Amino acid sequence: MVYYFTTDVVSPPMTLYMGFDKHENEELIRWGWPEDVWFHVDNESSAHVYLRLRVGQTLDDIPSVVIDDCAQLVKQNSIKGSKMNNIDVVYTLWSNLRKTAAMEVGQVGFHDQKAVRTVKVEKKINEIVKRLDKTMV
Repeated sequence: MVYYFTTDVVSPPMTLYMGFDKHENEELIRWGWPEDVWFHVDNESSAHVYLRLRVGQTLDDIPSVVIDDCAQLVKQNSIKGSKMNNIDVVYTLWSNLRKTAAMEVGQVGFHDQKAVRTVKVEKKINEIVKRLDKTMV
């Protein structure tokens, strides 16, 4: 089951996708779109969250409030990351994800490490998580 969220901090709202477990994360890796941006807690197990960009948008066009929403969602859905402060969340375009047959289910690497961006998440912000949870389908 893939969960859908709506981040309405921008107009028009943007859609986020998140797998229920590592097997669904694998399907998201497999069937991503060129417009998808992948988010994950760095060096920890976490949900994979995908932000669907509008055609023509780039990583530089993502408003910081939307990045914050995605980062809070992966933090909340990480067993260790949800309990930690000052974590890093990495994000990159789906097309930069590298998957080989030798990798574990849900695990990815990158074609170009320089194309991976990092955002620091100091702490969980309950208001963001609650707002997003209300939109979950």
